[in-house]
Amino acid sequence: MSELKSTRRLSADASGFAEAGRILRAGGLVAFPTETVYGLGADATNGSAVAGIYQAKGRPSFNPLIIHVPSLDEALALAEFNDEALALAKAFWPGPLTIVVPRRAACPVSELALAGLESIALRIPSAPDAMALLQAAARPIAAPSANRSGRVSPTRPEHVLEDLDGLIDAVVMGGSAKVGVESTIVACLADGPVMLRPGGLARERIEAVLGKKLGDPISSEGDETAPLAPGMLLSHYAPRASVRLNARDIRKGEAALLFGSEPMPGLDGASAVINLSPSGDLVEAAAALFGALRQLDASGPASIAVAPVPSIGLGEAINDRLRRAAAPRP
Repeated sequence: MSELKSTRRLSADASGFAEAGRILRAGGLVAFPTETVYGLGADATNGSAVAGIYQAKGRPSFNPLIIHVPSLDEALALAEFNDEALALAKAFWPGPLTIVVPRRAACPVSELALAGLESIALRIPSAPDAMALLQAAARPIAAPSANRSGRVSPTRPEHVLEDLDGLIDAVVMGGSAKVGVESTIVACLADGPVMLRPGGLARERIEAVLGKKLGDPISSEGDETAPLAPGMLLSHYAPRASVRLNARDIRKGEAALLFGSEPMPGLDGASAVINLSPSGDLVEAAAALFGALRQLDASGPASIAVAPVPSIGLGEAINDRLRRAAAPRP
């Protein structure tokens, strides 16, 4: 992708999706809404287009990308699904679940998008706008979150433009992402189903379909060169401010990210305050998380104090993102 003067704003209608499809087939980059977060799409079969994703995001080339397709038949043409992978696909696709499976020998997806792995991460999004774009593109679409690498993921088109205006060809101006955190990633490989990343689909629902517990991966979080799946780098989703987790009080001048109705000492001295869900609703909190981090970070504090969030249901994904936001920066 050549250097751009500006990023086009495409309407989320038939003409906008048709133009987005044309741009993608020509090797360009288009950000688009899914139910999880906004994705930065490129033709997954075009190595140069995929390289444009890494360039625009400043993303390490060893970090694999999720490949989005509009149907199970198209996923089956790219990869080999065992019985457990197929059961999960039938139960949760379209939806916020990415399944990592062995790629087929004739898989046309670029090696760069797969980061040289013999597996491929596949997802069918449920958002109508995402489905319309995939159908218009008529290609498998590689699409990480549409933000600079390591920054907070975007849940609105304005968030995309804050990071990528002038660096990508276009953004589809859809509404807010409904789920608000990225997809859950489950690997279905030789060692059985393994949770690689918690996300918008709770572990308990997946285990109910499988009839057994998900395994946990050998951690790659201390190794910045060998992530097992998208989104597994340790310092990820990071605001500019430092992040203090499980805060029981607010220090003077800190921004405060709250959850629930429990009073927080020192709140009067906070520089800015957002409550993810005053009622303690984890679904509401997940949808608000990235937007709240962005808003607090934009207020300019040196530190953001984060109240405890329970690690049940979607709380597992919320806490995973918060830990990455708080991790030491490479």
